[in-house]
Amino acid sequence: MEIDKETLTQRVLEALDSIRPYLQSDGGDIIFVGITDDLQVKVRLKGACDGCPMSIQTLKGGVEMVVKQKVPEILEVIAV
Repeated sequence: MEIDKETLTQRVLEALDSIRPYLQSDGGDIIFVGITDDLQVKVRLKGACDGCPMSIQTLKGGVEMVVKQKVPEILEVIAV
């Protein structure tokens, strides 16, 4: 079955928007970069999240968990 990247992208953006307020409340934010052919979501952390020692935990335990919950086709979220 072919995956519609446009629909997938829209669903990922909605998932990211749902967690953005939590990142912004700590002075950070997240930027969607793209989806790879092997269904990895690429994001860029900004503000306080960029370079924060807890950013990997935030990315994997927060962002990735929410994205995979809302968009089960996604295999991983990675920071670039």
